[in-house]
Amino acid sequence: MAKDVLCEVNNCKYWAQGNKCSAESIYVVSHVGKMARDQKETDCKTFEPEGI
Repeated sequence: MAKDVLCEVNNCKYWAQGNKCSAESIYVVSHVGKMARDQKETDCKTFEPEGI
């Protein structure tokens, strides 16, 4: 398990100082089924815009 999860999306409600993710869990999905070849084929579904 990752000790720290980093995030550079400053307008995410889970973004914390030092580019840390403060979400209790992270949900990442693939655009191409169950197997992604690289990061471009994935998205973080945990993202929520700040202030919403």
